Amino acid sequence: MPATSQQQVGNRGRCAALLLPLLLLSMAPKPGNATINIPSKYKIRDLKSPPVITAQPESVTTFSADDITLTCEAIGNPPPTFRWVKDGVEFDPSKDPELSVSRDSGTFSLTAKDGPIHQYQGRYNCYASNDLGTAVSNEARIVTENTPTLQKEKKVSKKVEEGESVVLPCNPPNSTVAPVIHWMDKKLRHIQQNDRVIQGRDGNLYFSHVTEADSRDDYTCNTQFPSARIIVLKEPIKLTVVPSNSVVRNRRPQMMRPTGSHSSYLVLSGQNLELECIVQGLPSPKIQWIRKDGVLSESRTSKDSYDRVLRFKNISESDSGEYQCTATNLQGMITHTYSITVEAAPYWIKKPKSQLYAPGDTVKLDCKADGIPSPDVTWSINGNLLTDIDPDPKRSLKHGVLTLKNVELSDTAVYQCKAVNKHGSILINAYVYVIELPPQILTEDGLMYSVAEGQTTEMACETFGSPQPNVTWEGETWGALVANPRMSQLPDGSLQISNASLNDSGQYTCTVSNSKITITAELDVLNKTVIVKPPLALRIQRGKPATLTCEYQVDSRQYTPQVQWRKNGQKLTESSDSDKYMIDESTLIIPEVKEEDEGIYTCEVITTLDMAEASGSITIVDRPDSPTQIQMTEPKDRSVTLSWTPGDHHNSPVLEYLIEFEETEYERKEWEELSRVPGTNQRATLSLKPFLSYRFRVIAINDIGKSDPSMYTDVFSTPAAPPDSNPEGVRSDSIDPGNLVITWKEMDRHSFNGPGFRYKVMWRKVLGSGPSWHTKFMTSPPFTVTDVGNFSAFDIKVQAVNEMGEGPEPKSTIGYSGEDYPIEAPMDVGVALINSTTVVVKWAPINRETVRGRLQGYKIYLMHYGPESRHLRQERVWEGKPSNISFLITDSNEERKVLGDLQPYSHYGLSVSVFNNKGEGPQSDPLTFHTPEGVPGPPSSLLLDSPSETEMTLHWTPPTQPNGVLKGYTLKYQQVDKEDSPMQMIEISDHVVSHFSLKLDPHSRYRFYLRGYTAKGEGLPIIREGATTLDGGPPSNISLSTGETSVNLTWVSKERQRNVGFFIHYLKKDGKGTWKRSERVNSSQSFYTLQGLQSGSEYRLKIDLKNKTLWEDEIQTAGAKVMEISQGFVTESWFIGLISALVLLLLVLLILCFIKRSKGGKYSVKEKEEGQIDSEVRPMNNEAFGEYRSLESDNEEKQTASQPSLCEDSKLCTDDTLDDYANSMQTEVIMDESLASQSSGVRDVPDPGTQESSPLNPATAISHNGLPNSVAFLD
Repeated sequence: MPATSQQQVGNRGRCAALLLPLLLLSMAPKPGNATINIPSKYKIRDLKSPPVITAQPESVTTFSADDITLTCEAIGNPPPTFRWVKDGVEFDPSKDPELSVSRDSGTFSLTAKDGPIHQYQGRYNCYASNDLGTAVSNEARIVTENTPTLQKEKKVSKKVEEGESVVLPCNPPNSTVAPVIHWMDKKLRHIQQNDRVIQGRDGNLYFSHVTEADSRDDYTCNTQFPSARIIVLKEPIKLTVVPSNSVVRNRRPQMMRPTGSHSSYLVLSGQNLELECIVQGLPSPKIQWIRKDGVLSESRTSKDSYDRVLRFKNISESDSGEYQCTATNLQGMITHTYSITVEAAPYWIKKPKSQLYAPGDTVKLDCKADGIPSPDVTWSINGNLLTDIDPDPKRSLKHGVLTLKNVELSDTAVYQCKAVNKHGSILINAYVYVIELPPQILTEDGLMYSVAEGQTTEMACETFGSPQPNVTWEGETWGALVANPRMSQLPDGSLQISNASLNDSGQYTCTVSNSKITITAELDVLNKTVIVKPPLALRIQRGKPATLTCEYQVDSRQYTPQVQWRKNGQKLTESSDSDKYMIDESTLIIPEVKEEDEGIYTCEVITTLDMAEASGSITIVDRPDSPTQIQMTEPKDRSVTLSWTPGDHHNSPVLEYLIEFEETEYERKEWEELSRVPGTNQRATLSLKPFLSYRFRVIAINDIGKSDPSMYTDVFSTPAAPPDSNPEGVRSDSIDPGNLVITWKEMDRHSFNGPGFRYKVMWRKVLGSGPSWHTKFMTSPPFTVTDVGNFSAFDIKVQAVNEMGEGPEPKSTIGYSGEDYPIEAPMDVGVALINSTTVVVKWAPINRETVRGRLQGYKIYLMHYGPESRHLRQERVWEGKPSNISFLITDSNEERKVLGDLQPYSHYGLSVSVFNNKGEGPQSDPLTFHTPEGVPGPPSSLLLDSPSETEMTLHWTPPTQPNGVLKGYTLKYQQVDKEDSPMQMIEISDHVVSHFSLKLDPHSRYRFYLRGYTAKGEGLPIIREGATTLDGGPPSNISLSTGETSVNLTWVSKERQRNVGFFIHYLKKDGKGTWKRSERVNSSQSFYTLQGLQSGSEYRLKIDLKNKTLWEDEIQTAGAKVMEISQGFVTESWFIGLISALVLLLLVLLILCFIKRSKGGKYSVKEKEEGQIDSEVRPMNNEAFGEYRSLESDNEEKQTASQPSLCEDSKLCTDDTLDDYANSMQTEVIMDESLASQSSGVRDVPDPGTQESSPLNPATAISHNGLPNSVAFLD
């Protein structure tokens, strides 16, 4: 059976039950053969199987001290039985008491013993049989050997002269097993080998030549037989080297092993071979190996033992041939030829396979083997030679192929193919298992398949049975699919749909013929992936960035595709070159293009169902190289032919060539363009001008840019000639009156054509001067002729002249002398009203002589003095300045003009003047006119105010442009959220009115139109939209966000609601405090931060309105809870401030007392304070500094306190106690809890009944003598 199957099955017989299904699967061929493959999904119980040998016996060579084991394991159902054949005779190991036989297999073994074992030598075959056939093992040989022993031998002693060769024999015991030989000394140290001392494959030690150092008496050959586990020690050999009496003579090489000049070797393919070349000579020869009939393969051969051995490993038929060893030293050389013949034991070319077949199938078992010589191939059935079995017409053998036609269940058997030649034999088993199995569909029912449009898909319908069942497919809307050319059924039952379309989506049914076994499959055809914008063919300069984009479109039901870029078919990744490529989804960026980046770039958009690709390219382009080999030919007076050789255009063809020239005799040398020719030309005939010295160069131009200039040519000079042309642009530029200024455009010096270039200026009057011309020669323009009158016409012309002659006759042109300012204004200016904003202005034509120049047109001045109503209130209208002055210019042939966009009901002034090129003349006398009344403009503003839910008040300001006498206003309004709402109109006849109130529906939105009107009618409206404002209240939809010492309150203000002020009340939930409230908050704020809370504490929040709670919530501030420590008010900031003020006051009093005392008088504090004390202040108790009493008692007395005299009824300011009191002072303070909260900055909510009269109210507390307001009551 095949080697792969053996590896899968293993080598232990007890695994047979587990490995049998796997074996049946592994034996199966690919779909499409006539054989049967039982899939793993097929459900079947207790399937029988022929025997298959899983562990083969192996040949062994053994000694009497070795164990012998021949293995034979097989699987099958039912489990196989085993028997052995030795040398063609039945052999039952169970009958030999010396052998032990395995219970689960045919393996038997012999335990090592001292007795003889030669009776077990022979050739063995194992037979494994069950109900379905018999399998035969490979042939295994047992070869028995006697244990090698040491033969009695004489001691060997050799004596040779220095420089001679010698061989020390080993003579190992005879055995079919090659021993391992080591030459050692008596201390078991290896004899050192080199190119002079070598151990041969026969075990002998060869000396190419000896030296005195080789003398020793302990050369020992140790022979080791690893398989026998023994080492045979030979007798030591004594070698004596006799020193030479004279100089040692060199000797030419001679063969020591092998002898002679030729030797032959027969070796089997696959074995190893060593060729020896051991030679003698002085000095030691050098060895070289060659193959005489070919080339020596370095890969198949290796050299060893200082090149004395040529080793072949796993030799093959190709190694057959002749090889030569050449030994060389200073005295000469010697060669030896080796003829190698490689033969081969039989080996398989084609093996028959174990298969399952259905009744009626045709079986072909192909068995081919080869070897050298060619083997004989024989067939057996269940271990019996085919020649010994009766012939069967269904069975035939031809060219090694055993054919069984129309097989039946009885044809189930194990067939053996055996190949034999003189080097051995090989055998292989292949069973033919004819079986009937019921049909089953193995593919899962209800599978979903997805395919992209245009792709090919296969929907599986895997079946199994014996004979193989047939299936048919039907579609949900197609019916039978046989007629559809895009749909075909594959041999394995799958339905293949080519070029899938969206209409192919749906359900398909697979049915086993002649049965009710069916499955369904669902097909979903998705839109195919397309590239909508492929990468472009880029032409990029070296060093510049390149960007290739690949825009694609995929079906929304697919996952995000993978975009893969390739360059010339090779994948590109960012990691392939860290700085080379940047890939961002569908974009490939090369930051700096280099030569190696040229190529075809392909974008692949890969999905799980299909792939789309498109290609672009990058071509490196650059400016062209400079043209070379510039040559001048065909020289003439005014032309020369220039030719050149193009340079490399760098992938961008040359569009044109630019030919430039340089004048060598010109002081400022610069290159100028002379001509351009197409890029296909390589020569050009250049037209030149006289009297110039030229040098030429050529520049190539492509899409990228210009090349560097070529090398310039030698100088080429043209002869002088008269001018070919005259100056252009001859005209009169006269400005000053009475002067004629003739000017022209100077000619380029290239057009001078010769030396002594000048301009010949000619002029004459058009009328009255006759045909004679006045002439003047000039070197440059302009030329001025004086005293010729104002605006007189002249014929003028200019001619080019040089020493070689005059240019062509010039054409004359008309020029005029200078102009002067006009001296008269237009006459008969009149105005006609068209409407309130438009008038027509008319005037009489001007006398052209008074213009004193070319008439350019008229200028109309329009002066606006303001509205008519304002001027009516002024007595002197024209004494004021106009509010606006504008002017309008007309053509010279116009004598009327329409003026529009005037302000109605206004006062205007108007005048007209004439102007020429010199300037403007005087204005006509001012003409006044009034524009009539018109309709007003829109009111300046309109504001909407809603004092209640049903009332809207409109406030407006009058129009900025009343355009007449404003009579009143028209107000129209309409509901905008109702389609058929009528337009309401109110007329306000008093123009002074600026507001108006309306009663409106609070649930509607209105649009208002307000217009002013005059006697002429209504003007343009101002339009506003709005609705009444609804009564509002505090918010109730409040979101809370707490911090450590604050809470953020946010809400959404309701649309159209009126702003309402409210307070946020809060209470700490520890049972000790009272309700407190925030500052006033507006409902339109939408946000408020309540501060002053303690961290880690719980609070209740609420909003009250009219003694009713509208909203309430509870919060807990973040952070750790503050532990309250009862440490009194001594550390409070208000207390420290109070004490500091008292101490400061005391220091002031002490200083005053010291001043009083130093002056010799008494300072009476009591008298001082009695003049300032209020009538409501009570005297202080006779104590050190006084005591604060509770607020309760103070409220009962309904009095406020001021600071009393510090010296009244006390001795603080006396001489005796002043010093002591300054040094020590004690104050006892008793403070109410409410006072502490007042000073800490968190204010209690006062009772409404006592708020006004509370002494702690900052609005009513009185500050006396500079003391803080909190000093309220003193006992």
